[in-house]
Amino acid sequence: MANHSQFGFQDASSPIMEELVEFHDHALMVTLAICSLVLYLLTLMLMEKLSSNTVDAQEVELIWTILPAIVLILLALPSLQILYMMDEIDEPDLTLKAIGHQWYWTYEYTDFKDLTFDSYMIPTTDLPLGHFRLLEVDHRVVIPMESPIRIIVTAGDVLHSWAVPTLGVKTDAIPGRLNQTSFITTRPGIFYGQCSEICGANHSYMPIVVESAPLTHF
Repeated sequence: MANHSQFGFQDASSPIMEELVEFHDHALMVTLAICSLVLYLLTLMLMEKLSSNTVDAQEVELIWTILPAIVLILLALPSLQILYMMDEIDEPDLTLKAIGHQWYWTYEYTDFKDLTFDSYMIPTTDLPLGHFRLLEVDHRVVIPMESPIRIIVTAGDVLHSWAVPTLGVKTDAIPGRLNQTSFITTRPGIFYGQCSEICGANHSYMPIVVESAPLTHF
């Protein structure tokens, strides 16, 4: 759960989110190196007089052409690897269908017969003590821990987006179309998310709560 003074990501609860956090840190280090080099060169140019050797230097031109290409490769390779990992869907142990409505979610456990429920946000006036305002729902999504979960996302009216940051999952819900993704939770807990699409007046009032439990308790 994020807090007001938090600058980084939430604690990763899935392998994909762990990879995303590592790539974020990798990209920040590359950016820091570039900014430090540019700042050093600017300071050097301001402090010293330019000589004729730096005006027509083919070696310098060669370096500032090759160096950005190397930087792009260092960023592109891990990024493409994560993209392929996010698109890879293993044989799931459980398939969950999420349908976005204005403004609540409907969930269907397709592996079970007639297991469907609606998930509404709990109003502030009815919120139990200690629960999170605008994030708690009346019916949570319960999934088994350390099991491949496939989620199929669609919408019944307008565009929505099913997103849980700590799981590294964000899938658009489009009317008439089925989008799917998969994830694995690495620890038990309660993970909060929200609709990440501006779907209407009550866009911020359709939260997502995923509860991960050990398989023996599921």
